[in-house]
Amino acid sequence: MADLPALRARATSEGKTIALANGVFDLFHVGHLRYLRGAKAEADLLVVAVNSDVSTRSNKGPTRPVVPEAERAEIVEALACVDHVVLFDSKDVVPVIRALRPDVQVKGTDYTPDTIPEAAEVRAYGGRVAVAGDPKDHSTTELLAKLDADRSR
Repeated sequence: MADLPALRARATSEGKTIALANGVFDLFHVGHLRYLRGAKAEADLLVVAVNSDVSTRSNKGPTRPVVPEAERAEIVEALACVDHVVLFDSKDVVPVIRALRPDVQVKGTDYTPDTIPEAAEVRAYGGRVAVAGDPKDHSTTELLAKLDADRSR
């Protein structure tokens, strides 16, 4: 995360805007891809904050993530729509927002602009929030449940 203020300064000096998306991205699926493509459409650069293994366990429980943080970050970073990836250990993405000060914080369609938890933090410095992606028809939790059900047969 130490490189985020420099990334912000460079983008500002080049007249570019930054969108920040975040998530666990465990068992990457098409819903993740559509969310990140939509987030990229909100700004010139897309920074993706990926929950570390510690952060994921605190949010999703002791059995998650399935895929280790370095591999999840590598997959996300390989996407053409992603310009920069950062891992974060906190329960929420506020420390990343404070370091980067993105022009727009983008969440998936399980949120509305009024329910984005970090909205006040972003709006306090003049940023905005947005929602991107397709309807929440895909989730790693549901995929894991399906795999467990299939194994039980």
